[in-house]
Amino acid sequence: MRHLRITSRLVALAVVTLVGAGACAFDPQAGGSGGGGAAPVGAAETVTGANGTPGPDQRAATPKPKPTTPTPAKPTPSRATKPKPTRTAPKPDSTSTKPAGCPQGEHQRAVETYLAQLGGFGRVTVDGRQSAADCAAIKKFQKRYDIRPPQGRAGPTTYDVAKRLATTDTSRCKAGSGLTFCVDLTRQTTWVMRNGKVIVKPTVTRTGMAGYRTPAGTFRINYRNIKEWSNPYEVWLPYWQHFTQGMGFHETTTYLHDKSIGSHGCVNLLHADAVRYWELGKVGSKVVLVGRRPGT
Repeated sequence: MRHLRITSRLVALAVVTLVGAGACAFDPQAGGSGGGGAAPVGAAETVTGANGTPGPDQRAATPKPKPTTPTPAKPTPSRATKPKPTRTAPKPDSTSTKPAGCPQGEHQRAVETYLAQLGGFGRVTVDGRQSAADCAAIKKFQKRYDIRPPQGRAGPTTYDVAKRLATTDTSRCKAGSGLTFCVDLTRQTTWVMRNGKVIVKPTVTRTGMAGYRTPAGTFRINYRNIKEWSNPYEVWLPYWQHFTQGMGFHETTTYLHDKSIGSHGCVNLLHADAVRYWELGKVGSKVVLVGRRPGT
């Protein structure tokens, strides 16, 4: 009798041990993070196969399938399959010249006229209608003169810049012999001449605002510095070429086409123009300024 009770206790202990190991242990190699601890939510479904074939600890009795009587398939009348009509994709309209995403501005015809007069920006048709060629030419013009955004639209800034450049009279600058930097204060344009001939076409500039008018007259460059520090205004002046009263040529430090502001007398240039002027200039180079900036 005592031998029977000991045997029963041993059997029960073995059952408890097996059930505990299967329910609580976390195998870090069975889809977990490898760091121990509780299994993440959904790990049991991945590891045990609860969403598919039962795992080794889920050997439940599988019910035997009941025999079913196959249902005879109904004969279907044969029908000749008619070929579906094929649709041919429409060919692109080769005559369409208006590019997608290139809006037409309110000054389309005027800008076309000025760009055709200036030349160098591609083919334009002066008809007041936007085309792919017109758009490309206007974008090129806008990129050259840093008109933002350069999207090909003939808006007010593009119109203003094109008009100023196209109507600049280079003969107003009495250059004479040698190299001369010319500035039209009225149109806010500048160009370079050598021995009376234009060697750098008119480009845009911005001079002194109200209270800081840039004076007209003839001067000489007397000091140059590739990067000058402005003590009064605490700003760097790249490609600095001084010609009078603390005024000189330098690369603009703000958006050039913002007419609500201006310089403190200096002649602001776009980066490409400032570099070109620096390459051409030297101490002693002549500077001729004509006209007067409106509002100053």
